[in-house]
Amino acid sequence: MQLKIYNSLAGEKQIFKPILEGNVGMYVCGPTVYSNVHLGNVRTFLSFDFIYRSLTHLGYKVRYVRNITDAGHLTDDGDVNNDRFVKQTRLEKLEPMEIVQKYTVDFHKVLDMFNLLPPSIEPTATGHIVEQIELTQKLIEKGFAYESNGSVYFDVLEYNNRGLNYGELSKRNIEELFANTRDLDGQGEKKNPQDFALWKKASPAHIMRWNSPWGEGFPGWHLECTAMSTKYLGDKFDIHGGGMDLKFPHHECEIAQGKACNDTEPVNYWMHANMLTMNSQRMSKSTGNYILPKQLVSGENDFFEKPFHPTIVRFCFLQAHYRSVLDISNDAMIASEKGFVRLMDAIKILNSITPKDQKESGFNLQDWKTKAYDALNDDFNSPVLIAHLFEAVKFIFALKDEKETISTADLEDLKSTLHAFVFDVLGLQAIEENNNEKLDQTLQVLIELRNQARKSKNFDLSDQIRDKLLAEGIELKDGRDGTSYVLN
Repeated sequence: MQLKIYNSLAGEKQIFKPILEGNVGMYVCGPTVYSNVHLGNVRTFLSFDFIYRSLTHLGYKVRYVRNITDAGHLTDDGDVNNDRFVKQTRLEKLEPMEIVQKYTVDFHKVLDMFNLLPPSIEPTATGHIVEQIELTQKLIEKGFAYESNGSVYFDVLEYNNRGLNYGELSKRNIEELFANTRDLDGQGEKKNPQDFALWKKASPAHIMRWNSPWGEGFPGWHLECTAMSTKYLGDKFDIHGGGMDLKFPHHECEIAQGKACNDTEPVNYWMHANMLTMNSQRMSKSTGNYILPKQLVSGENDFFEKPFHPTIVRFCFLQAHYRSVLDISNDAMIASEKGFVRLMDAIKILNSITPKDQKESGFNLQDWKTKAYDALNDDFNSPVLIAHLFEAVKFIFALKDEKETISTADLEDLKSTLHAFVFDVLGLQAIEENNNEKLDQTLQVLIELRNQARKSKNFDLSDQIRDKLLAEGIELKDGRDGTSYVLN
């Protein structure tokens, strides 16, 4: 089966044809590093990590570029006080680049925790100011942009008057866009309300600023990605990805900038990951329906009954297709944990099986492999792929119970294929039981023995268990909800 990708621009699945055979250029919009990365971001980046791994597994050489936005994220072109970096520097009383460093480190730590591979290139907006100024100058020279009071704007109406189509990705028409434009500070500088900033003049209070032909200022958010993607992948490349929320205006503006500047469609396949909800509600700080990735893993939250290992979270996320809304809940995480444990148990069993030299297997391995690869080739359908993996799991448990047979050749093929899908493509990791988990399990056994002694009125034994544990620095505490322990 040929690889098919859902192209948001076309609104349908299309057969994937790379510009350069055997190679893929993929750009994914990275984080704006002014705060902790949230679970919705993790879902997006994890989706594209799976896509990156899948492309690599299918034999493509992938150049994966994911940027860091560390300046200029002014989404509405209005009052510069709305700049997220300006707000955060005032809130935390830190220098802007301290904010950038703090949250870039957090971003990398969180993605490492969930076993995301690093991109091939991770450029920063501040590291590409020269390229952004050059792009802006080119757009002015070609008549697609104009300077106004030290800022430079992209002329959307001029773009459409030349037979181009601003709104083609988000399927919006220009009249609708103009009718729905809000009245914002700075709109008086524009020819048209929907024009967007390529370069913004810095007010005296704006800390992050660079010299330009139009005075001191900072780049527009949309311009950054065009500058960085084209520098490392060329004027036209294969795949551009990001979250659904970036489709308009960010990706719409990228298309306009690319076509206006380079006279070509900048991207062949636009891919968008859908949103994450929790307990069937949108995650939001304002409603309180919100936790950070580390809080889900540590258990320090009010939504989940226990901590969940990062690879369990990853497994849960991949059970929804990247274009589907993913809803997480306590029940969903518990079910994912059970499924993951069964999958890992099957792999352990498979590794321990010694085949009897059978000529035939009771499992059609080639048919199973075809179905698994068909799922991967069908727009990276992770839930269907996982369902097929559990067909193999069922067979492995039947092998253990000697209800099925497998030939030596098929056993080795099944081992290598299952290993590749589970660890290389899905990016799951085996969970090593640490000493703390073993200690907890041991203490729970002792607590249960003490409870049984107390029920039997064997108070000497129950006191002996309590006192000996206390002598080792472990204090038992009896309460209405049962017995807990504290390590002193």
